[in-house]
Amino acid sequence: MGVLNVTPDSFSDGGRFLVADALKRRIVEMAAEGAALIDVGGESTRPGALPVSLEQELDRVIPAIETIVSLCDVPVSIDTTKAEVAAAALAAGAAFVNDISGLRFDPEMASTVAAAGGGLFVMHTRGRPESMQADTDYRDLMAEVITYLEESIELARQAGIPQEKIAVDPGIGFGKSVEGNLEILRRLSELSILGRPILLGTSRKSFIGKILAQDDPEERLAGTLATVSLGVAAGASIFRVHDVRPAREAAEIAWAICHTNQTTRDRVDNG
Repeated sequence: MGVLNVTPDSFSDGGRFLVADALKRRIVEMAAEGAALIDVGGESTRPGALPVSLEQELDRVIPAIETIVSLCDVPVSIDTTKAEVAAAALAAGAAFVNDISGLRFDPEMASTVAAAGGGLFVMHTRGRPESMQADTDYRDLMAEVITYLEESIELARQAGIPQEKIAVDPGIGFGKSVEGNLEILRRLSELSILGRPILLGTSRKSFIGKILAQDDPEERLAGTLATVSLGVAAGASIFRVHDVRPAREAAEIAWAICHTNQTTRDRVDNG
């Protein structure tokens, strides 16, 4: 899942793709690098980020989605917590909604996705971005994450979204400390109890920077690739990343090691 932020303030690539030519180049580049999905965001969800208006978010994401649809056949997901944005994005050609609130911030989100026949990614968070890092202590982190995601799945199913169209995300960096993020990564396989594909979003995040003493998000690729590889081993199958080609190659090698099959052997034998 390639990240395409059309925001001025995202933590890593804010402001880079607000100009049409830069946006088009990035879309073509991600498609060529092997993105299986492009995730478009028009509202930063970095810790401390303030919300933007409905109109502003729509003005950012709808043209971007229309551009993707016109340039390539890579499916699009819309990263939003607003049902009205989701509805407009799905009508413009998006196929999935990536809701960081796990259907909690907008009570109309589940029914909106269901009505459009879209797929859904639900994530665990503790509070909104502007306040989510105020409390990162948990009595049992994984139990809370799993319970929250179970409830999100049930909300989706009650609204009419088929279970096979739902994937889950533990929410790395959303209301978690460095230690909490590492615990989730160590125990990621426990999410398999939910019976849904696992989406992992660790790309360039601050916990990697803190461990590596690296303030520049663009210098966190090696740390990101370590989490992708370990994520494959733990059962994750979708990876939200800024650096598509390196992450895809890391995932393919990890998959070949962990899940060798005849197809993999044929690829290796045939060079």
